[in-house]
Amino acid sequence: MESFIIEGGHRLQGTIVPQGAKNEALEVICATILTAEKVTIKNVPDILDVNNLIQLLRDINVKVSREKDEYTFQADEINLDYLQSDEFVRKCAALRGSVLLIGPLLSRFGKAVVAEPGGDKIGRRRLDTHFLGFKSLGARFVLNEKRNVYEIEASRLKGCYMLLDEASVTGTANIVMASVFAKGITTIYNAACEPYIQQLCSLLNAMGARITGIGSNLLTIEGVELLHGATHKILPDMIEVGSFIGMAAMVGDGVRIKDVSLKNLGIIPEAFRRLGIKIKEDGDDLFIPKQPHYVIDSFIDGSIMTISDAPWPGLTPDLLSVLLVVATQSRGSVLIHQKMFESRLFFVDKLIDMGAQIILCDPHRAVVVGHDRNIRLRAGRMTSPDIRAGIALLIAALNANGTSRIDNISQIDRGYENIEARLNALGAKIKRVAN
Repeated sequence: MESFIIEGGHRLQGTIVPQGAKNEALEVICATILTAEKVTIKNVPDILDVNNLIQLLRDINVKVSREKDEYTFQADEINLDYLQSDEFVRKCAALRGSVLLIGPLLSRFGKAVVAEPGGDKIGRRRLDTHFLGFKSLGARFVLNEKRNVYEIEASRLKGCYMLLDEASVTGTANIVMASVFAKGITTIYNAACEPYIQQLCSLLNAMGARITGIGSNLLTIEGVELLHGATHKILPDMIEVGSFIGMAAMVGDGVRIKDVSLKNLGIIPEAFRRLGIKIKEDGDDLFIPKQPHYVIDSFIDGSIMTISDAPWPGLTPDLLSVLLVVATQSRGSVLIHQKMFESRLFFVDKLIDMGAQIILCDPHRAVVVGHDRNIRLRAGRMTSPDIRAGIALLIAALNANGTSRIDNISQIDRGYENIEARLNALGAKIKRVAN
């Protein structure tokens, strides 16, 4: 286990480049097993979740080569016996992103094995969309009670019309990958339409798939017999871009974020502008100037500003933690409404301990009363509960008066590449230490 020691109060200045998008990387890397030919993926982030998935592909005998942030995958000799092994199932159970392997494996090889999810059975809400989609395509699920796994089989999937129960990003990705070889036409309504889903569909089309409706919530997939190799470049990570906007607003003396793919950020810049943060667009860069104060907007009728998450093109839930921390030093009050997850706001207890004025109304809502920089947060010792809360706590520690410690930083490493070195290059004082 490792920790960060953060000396607060140092100002950030300079230029930073966002990494490749984590969520897109997990999707397109899994898509490489849909063909026996080489698929090259560029701008792959060097982060824990992605590296673990790549190692899992190596374990099933996918050939992987690397040149800096460019990887080439060739799945021409996959070990099908290993795919059925208990060892493979255990490794998949330890890696959330491995769920995206089910669709490609089912599509190309007609079978997959999945560990029974903890708690409820396979109908557990967070995986419902995936498995209901597979069933609609004709897959059969059998519970192997001795191994405590579900065996999924289909000689060949058959295209159909389906209305997804929710616009799940990973569910949509999995169903699209399962559908590319399905016989006939598959129509997916209420599909997620995030830029990363668009990128996945574009890669699959470059490999020979026939997908239309890309960018909308109505996708049509005409099944094909075979896919071939292709080359693909991953977008900049919109969550990292948003994280850097938040850091620059709280502790920046002028920070430029390079090559952000502005057209794929959606309403993220506008969400920060609602907190009063100035953001200048310069080509495909964002520049966040030093701001002595930033004032939260109110609605036209004068009521308190509310910032909430929603499926794309709404605001991603992954940035609400960052927006909440940034609001602690604003002038004014804001209601943060986390609709899509139930535990992401519990980290605010740590911010309250640091002196933030936050009222946690319930697991989904928190009211932040900004200090207007009159009171700096206090340093403290914290533990990162997840990726996004971890980066939010890091931003708080950069602002705090004194030296803070954040434990369990492997959570931050799951989503942010070499974050301490990149921020130290801007003027931060962050040290990684072993516990």
